[in-house]
Amino acid sequence: MTMISTHTLNQRTPRPVHLTQLGFGGAPLGNLYRPIEESVAQATLDAAWDAGIRYFDTAPQYGLGRSETRFAHALRRFDGDALTLSTKAGRLLEDCAPEDVTPEAFVDVPQKRIVFDYTYDAIMRSFDDSIARLETDQIDLLLLHDLDAGTHGQDGEDHNLRQLFSEGGYRALTELREGGRIAGIGAGVNTWQICSRLLGEADFDGFLLAGRYTLLEQEPLDSFLPLCIERDVGVILGGPYNSGILATGAIESARYNYEPAPENIKHRVRQLSKVCAAHNVPLIAAALQFPLGHPAVKTVIPGASNPDEVRQNVEIFETRIPSALWSDLKTEGLIQSDAPTPEGR
Repeated sequence: MTMISTHTLNQRTPRPVHLTQLGFGGAPLGNLYRPIEESVAQATLDAAWDAGIRYFDTAPQYGLGRSETRFAHALRRFDGDALTLSTKAGRLLEDCAPEDVTPEAFVDVPQKRIVFDYTYDAIMRSFDDSIARLETDQIDLLLLHDLDAGTHGQDGEDHNLRQLFSEGGYRALTELREGGRIAGIGAGVNTWQICSRLLGEADFDGFLLAGRYTLLEQEPLDSFLPLCIERDVGVILGGPYNSGILATGAIESARYNYEPAPENIKHRVRQLSKVCAAHNVPLIAAALQFPLGHPAVKTVIPGASNPDEVRQNVEIFETRIPSALWSDLKTEGLIQSDAPTPEGR
């Protein structure tokens, strides 16, 4: 598998959206869980570029704008014609008192609070604010961020969709796309169900789905991924390690879905690790490569917080995995029997 191989998000956008099979997820550079020095952040972005990665994703949420502003410095050094950039909309950042800052899982953040809003004016403002922080108007993909029940509960998801479709949010996205200011629209979410729901309402170009199609989870195989193939909708796979456990293995402090991993998940990961070890394949390599076996999945975007992690991602992405590993995982019932695997691409 070659990380610099490029796929287009779909065949429908007037301006093609090119994605290297290995992309770069910008959440860690927002100081996710721990602070990162500016020099280390810039060296991390340079390491990704030097390795041949050309798809970069960020969001206003990541460090309350810190990730986007760090990207801005790197974008001055990179060839914009070779770069694909995505950011997100739905979380507005507003100045606030120190006690009202909403950092979520990020540390050492600007004095801002998050306001969720998916209306016309909010989408437009979010886009303009991102342009200001990124210091570029060359944004290829604009993704609705976390409008799903996983973040807001079912009532909150319903409210967000009313804002999107009745209060102009979707109209804002389509105006930006039709005006050529962006190439594609979609959503960046943690549940596949909201993606199916969005496709039932309107036209979208792609989805950044975090953690829901991995070695641990293949539910989207039954309905969502076939729908993406039918509708020519590309999937960007974030969170291939399910928040960490597929990278670390079932250690005591392992995280799953941003929380301490429960014992049943640890048990399954131990089983996966045992089969991988029998084939002399690191679990993390199988986890990173597995999602790309499905033709709807165009790129996988692990995060990195330093240059060594970038180099590790590249190394494990290029690790050779024998077909027998995938066969044994299916035989043991550890992945679905109908899951396409990378050797079939």
